[in-house]
Amino acid sequence: MRKIADFFKRRSGNWNSVASMTVHQFAESLGNAIDAKDHYTCSHSEEVAVVAQALGVQLGLCKHECELLHIAGHLHDIGKIGLPDAILKKTGRLTEEEYEIVKQHPAIGADIVKPVASVAGLDRITGIILHHHERYDGGGYPHGLKGDDIPFGARVIAVADTLSAMASNRPYRNAIEFSRIIEEIESCSGSQFDPLIVSEFLKISDKIHDYFVAGNEPCEESYEPQSFGMAQHISAVNQ
Repeated sequence: MRKIADFFKRRSGNWNSVASMTVHQFAESLGNAIDAKDHYTCSHSEEVAVVAQALGVQLGLCKHECELLHIAGHLHDIGKIGLPDAILKKTGRLTEEEYEIVKQHPAIGADIVKPVASVAGLDRITGIILHHHERYDGGGYPHGLKGDDIPFGARVIAVADTLSAMASNRPYRNAIEFSRIIEEIESCSGSQFDPLIVSEFLKISDKIHDYFVAGNEPCEESYEPQSFGMAQHISAVNQ
């Protein structure tokens, strides 16, 4: 399970800063906390962190930028701590009112992380968390940002986030076959996802596949997405 994480960490350099390591450990602990809130979420935050960092390396980002992506991956869903358990653990379809509540989790998460990120000099992480459910075509939330107006890190997390969700078991379906996941993400290039990020994702999809196959147990999410296209509806509410 750790092979891809180790591989991309080697390529992006060693983390020598004690402060950086402390922030990363803090982020990983918070990610574990939200995953533990609902047993269906399993290792979702870890998966998003690893895949986001892998994408960052593939995109040619510097060590610091890759580290920001990794930390943001751990923290992207921390706002779900503020969601009622009755919604977070619901096994049936969400009502429109419940869905609106779910859509608050990026803003809640950004507010939670902002003080720590500011002290640590990682302010941009709050923007990544806040906007990781924006769509490249402007149809996402919370602000309906479009294209390059969406923070680049948020565009990376969006791909990693959807990938992890589609690769996980749900109460109403099994994990989706990886080849289908690739097809779905590719089909959403330019609409849901940044085409550049999708293009680079496709180049390392075999390594990411190996990561999920090599003992990384599938996770489950506990509430059913709305009636959108597969990649869109999975990304919309359960990352």
